[in-house]
Amino acid sequence: MEVTFVNPGVDYMIQNIMEFQREDESTFWSEPLYHFYPQLDKAYALSLPFPERKNYIEQTLRAVYVELEDKINEKVNLYSSHWAACKEQITAAMSDAFGVDCGSLFHDLKCNVSMNPIEPRFLKERCFDIFYLNSEKGAIGESIHEIVHFVWFYVWNRLFRDSYDEYERPGLKWILSEMVVESVMKDTRLCSINPYFPREQGGCIYPYFFDMKVGGTLILDTLDEMYRSQCIEDFMKNSYAYCQEHEAEIRGHIRASES
Repeated sequence: MEVTFVNPGVDYMIQNIMEFQREDESTFWSEPLYHFYPQLDKAYALSLPFPERKNYIEQTLRAVYVELEDKINEKVNLYSSHWAACKEQITAAMSDAFGVDCGSLFHDLKCNVSMNPIEPRFLKERCFDIFYLNSEKGAIGESIHEIVHFVWFYVWNRLFRDSYDEYERPGLKWILSEMVVESVMKDTRLCSINPYFPREQGGCIYPYFFDMKVGGTLILDTLDEMYRSQCIEDFMKNSYAYCQEHEAEIRGHIRASES
């Protein structure tokens, strides 16, 4: 397993930032940009028709990038060094969790160190984004989260033979994959190098999962019990069937939390 950290350039960053600034996007995804970039006047931006708002955001962030470019390049080197120190134990933990030899897989993962406070991952392209304000330890914690997705869906696809297009937000398969990260992360080889674990440190999954209940029981507790007691293939089948059965409750909770 290998992750190469790169500065993908300002064009890439802005393209991905704008994916979370669409007119129909919830504030859960669009608001962080204004928090981290006070150079953007939120009230002014929201007063503009969307095409003009898009241009305003892009022009402002291009100017910000000029100031940040050297810092982002420094973070690329810092994250790369810390990854090298942690790679072997991450690879071993992932291999055990998913029953595959991760040492012979995923040699071409790429991490884009970006201005984007939202950190998307792209399964087919085998790349993901990390926000440049992370410390080196934080970047590794975030990287572990994303690597879980790559290995999870590699095993999942071999099991179900479905389409990678079904693995993206807001699909139920995406929702399940986001919830199970915490159970995988409980491996001491992983949680010990993730500064966002446990929940009291911020958590390694979306916070609206923490209080999500199905039938009065916290869904993360149910999933964790299943994960601990089943092989990974059975867990995938049974956890997904559980989510399908309770999809309305799951989606209702997410809608309320993101609004």
